[in-house]
Amino acid sequence: MIDLMTAIQSLTPNAECVVRGTEIEWHSTDITQPTDAEITAEITRLQAEYDNAQYARDRAEAYPSIADQLDMLWH
Repeated sequence: MIDLMTAIQSLTPNAECVVRGTEIEWHSTDITQPTDAEITAEITRLQAEYDNAQYARDRAEAYPSIADQLDMLWH
């Protein structure tokens, strides 16, 4: 599950803030704090991106790493 801080970091990578539960304490005066709607949309987008990559994660677990495969070919 994508959390609030992950979404904020995705939207404003250089911002400084603290998240306590659902409360955001914004410390970056030079960066505009994202709105609740922007954060919610980013959580949805990041979660969909993560969910869509499930196949790739499953495949990666099913096969050895490229380094291991190359080592097996060499030997």
